Formats: sequence, C-alpha cells, structure tokens
Amino acid sequence: MKIRVLKDMTQEEKEFVIKRAEQDISRQMELAREIAADIKAHGDEAVLQYTAKFDGVTLKKETLRVTAEEIEAGYNRLDAETRDAIAYAAKNIRNFHEKQMPEELWFTNVDAGLMVGEKTTPITDVCLYVPRGKGSFPSVLLMLGIPALVAGVPKICVVTPPNEEGGCDDAILATAKIIGITEIYKVGGIQAVAAVAYGTDTIPKCHKIIGPGNSYATAAKRVLAGQIDSGLPAGPSEVIILADEHADPEKVALDVMIEAEHGPDSAALLVTHSRQLVDKVLPIIEKQLPKLSEKRQDFIRTNFETYGGVILTESLEESIDFVNEYAPEHMEVMTKDPFAVLEKIKNAGEILLGDYTPVTLCNFVLGPNAILPTGGFAKTYSSVSVMDFLKRSSVGYASREGFVNVRKYASKIARVEGFDAHALAVEERSTEK
Repeated sequence: MKIRVLKDMTQEEKEFVIKRAEQDISRQMELAREIAADIKAHGDEAVLQYTAKFDGVTLKKETLRVTAEEIEAGYNRLDAETRDAIAYAAKNIRNFHEKQMPEELWFTNVDAGLMVGEKTTPITDVCLYVPRGKGSFPSVLLMLGIPALVAGVPKICVVTPPNEEGGCDDAILATAKIIGITEIYKVGGIQAVAAVAYGTDTIPKCHKIIGPGNSYATAAKRVLAGQIDSGLPAGPSEVIILADEHADPEKVALDVMIEAEHGPDSAALLVTHSRQLVDKVLPIIEKQLPKLSEKRQDFIRTNFETYGGVILTESLEESIDFVNEYAPEHMEVMTKDPFAVLEKIKNAGEILLGDYTPVTLCNFVLGPNAILPTGGFAKTYSSVSVMDFLKRSSVGYASREGFVNVRKYASKIARVEGFDAHALAVEERSTEK
C-alpha cells in the first residue's frame, strides 16, 4: 500500500492523486456519435442491432419493454430475504427523500404592493439508467426511482442492459415492483441513451436521463448533451477515510477497502496524521484481503498502489484541508469528535460519522442518496435528490400601487442598459383605474 507524506509530495504527485483516473473517452465518443445518428434515423431497428452486437442478446421490438408478468415473475423468483432487505432500504430511502421536498408554492412581500415567490413542479418525464455490468444493482434503482416518485414525476421509465437470457435481473424486477415502477426497457449503453434522447416507436423520448453507467454510456451522454439533460457527472468510485490516533485500526482497514473493490481506477485513501495508526492498519488489510474474491483483491491492490493508499499529514487540520481540496465522493470521519470535524468539511458528496457508519450502510440501506459526484465535482455538485426531479418557476405580482412606486427604478435601469422597449413598457403604462 503506497504511503505518501503530504509535505514531501511534489506538485506532480499531488496532482496525480487529486485528478484520480481521468479517463480518455474520445474513442467512445466517436462511436457514440455514429450510433446516435443511426438510432435517430432507424429507431428500434438500430437499437435491436446494437443490443445484439454489444450485449450478445437477440431481442424483438415486442420484447424490448418488460411486461407486467415479467416483473411479477422476477419478484416471485427472488428469495424472500433479499426482497425484505430491498423493502427495508426502500422505506429508509423514501423517509430521507420526503424530508427534502420543498414547499410547492411560497410568497413574500418585498415592498408595498410587490409580491414574489416560487412555484415548484416535477419535471414531466425522466429516464433512469440502471447499469448491469457483471451483476445486478437494485440499489441504483432505489436511489433513482424513489426520489423521482417522491418528487411526483408523472412519467418514469427505466433502461437497463439485458442479461444473457434476454431478460432483466430478478433483483431489478423485484425492486421495481416494491417501489412502484412499471415501465422498464431492456437496453443499455450508447443505444439506451440515444433511444431516450431521440425516442423510437417503442422507447419514449425523455427530457432527462440520470444514473451511473460505463464509459460508453458516459460518452453518449456527453455527445447528446444538447438533446437531453444527462444529470450528475459520475465516474469511478472514491472514498477518503479521515482518521486520527483515536480511530479503531480494524474498522479503518475494513472501510478503506470498500470503494477500492469497485475497480482498478477507483480511489480509496486513508488520510491521517497518525503514523502509528497506519502501521496497525496495513497488516490488518493483508489479513482481510484473502477473504475476498481474487478479482476484488486485485482491484484493491492496484488501487492502493495508484490513486489510493495513505496520505500522511502533520495534523488533523492539514488532513481536513486535504479533504476539502480533494472533494471526495464518499468520506468517513473516524476521529475522537467526528461532529466537530463535520463543521469543517466543506467539499464531500457524503459525510459519514463515527465507527459504525461504513459506506456500505449509505450505499444500500441508511437512506441518504448514494449516487454522488465524483472526480472533485463535489465542490459544485450535490448527491442525487428530489431536486434532480423538480424545477422551480419564479412568480411575481405587482398591484397598481406597487407598480407606481417602482416604475421609476425599473425605467432607470432599462435606460442604463440600453433597452428602450423595456423602459417604454413602464414609462407609457397607464395607471388609470
């Protein structure tokens, strides 16, 4: 596990860690342009061709959409314990997101006869992208579907790559039934993004697509950014464990491995000023690694020698400064007083406090949304929330008296900015009752 001493790092070394895995997806974007143009021209036919080519599955136009019977069958096939876990997670996630809902309409008086406010409404439709990869990700559907439902989006559809049999994974189907989503399409990658951006005979055109995907889906979102809102930017997973000398080495060792197992381009860092803690953590990691599959072990070992590892600072304050500069997707605070540290953290997708709040809990069951900004975007972006599915309209009202009182100010600014019609509209406006 690579140990970097912050004060001894060169600018180049520091930039390497801060930038993480900046993936060049220019080749994928070129392919995305070709496929998007084909799907725009040929619709379902092109979608089916690319699904056969990239997913190795032959579907028909009639089988692109998951039927109600398929959803019910998938729910029934899934074991009861997994269904219970999904239902429990759904309850907590719903409770959390219901607290986020703003007032539907509010007003305030800014001056005599002048009233302003905001009206909040759900977006008209959204496509939720649920990846598949080597496994099933019901947690992604929970984290996307529930805030969309809480926000009141009238039309919600899901795209997810088909499995080897040309169906959807049972955990996804069961999750859809549990939370109440009925429209699912068996399509992923570039062809999925292009299909909902343009619309086909079978797959509806949507105004927004949101959800994590591989480099091809990401490339398609970038290419089609002018056609569809692609939501939160998401890249390889990352975590910082911020710890001091009071942290439990066993828990630190377990938790620093969590995001590192996602892949070789993920980033898992232990940031601490305690060399003693580091010396205790390293052998524990070596003891725990053999309990994982060889693939996950390889991912973690690669991670710890590239974008991850240890950042050794000289003080807790320096550690906090590094965290704020890095702006991690996930972070855990394992210090003597985590709530005191919380006040000082400015940039992080999520902040988990104490010895018993590993990222695992938030990824699946705790309630806060686990789809978070990566790559330093936590400096300007937030986690997925009901706000991703809502829009605000400003509202204003001026009475006759209010207009009379304010017209001279509006006219003056309009004239200063050279907008004659703006000025004329208030200067020449009759105020006769």
